[in-house]
Amino acid sequence: MMNEVPQLRTARLLLRGFEERDFNAYAAMMADLEVTRFLGAGHPLTRDDAWHQFNMFVDHWVRCGFGVWAVEERVTAAFVGRVGCFEPEGWPGFEVSYTLARPYWGRGFAREAAAAALAYAREVLGRERIISIIRPANLASIRVAAALGATADGSVEFFGSPATIYTYAPGPDAGSRAQ
Repeated sequence: MMNEVPQLRTARLLLRGFEERDFNAYAAMMADLEVTRFLGAGHPLTRDDAWHQFNMFVDHWVRCGFGVWAVEERVTAAFVGRVGCFEPEGWPGFEVSYTLARPYWGRGFAREAAAAALAYAREVLGRERIISIIRPANLASIRVAAALGATADGSVEFFGSPATIYTYAPGPDAGSRAQ
């Protein structure tokens, strides 16, 4: 268990714990139909539902010792989205997930942040089987997963619709880590 969320820095991004100041931007991101159409049940969240989800991500760090970070653009300090490690009860596996607000799409931020989360999962958490759960029509997320070494590895019924499990290839030192 952990009380303090570690920060990860990439060339352009800061992955950090969620803060109260993030909520309005988070709620706006989760109210956007284009952002949410491939997430969960595929519909935007109400402000109240976004509040519950926001707090679930905060709580996941406390309960599990890992979780989803708020992603901030380092130059502007703008809220970009959420990226991190997620494995609530009943989930198909240990997932690296990534969701960005629409103004930040197409700039390589998802790949940059997800690569940092994937490295954290491998190097700090010692995870070897890491997945991303992606709807078949979510081509942008599939491209991110593939760029990070994931391949399709079966399908699952997820929130009432089919999704593909993408499994990341083990890191280069997977065989040398102590079990």
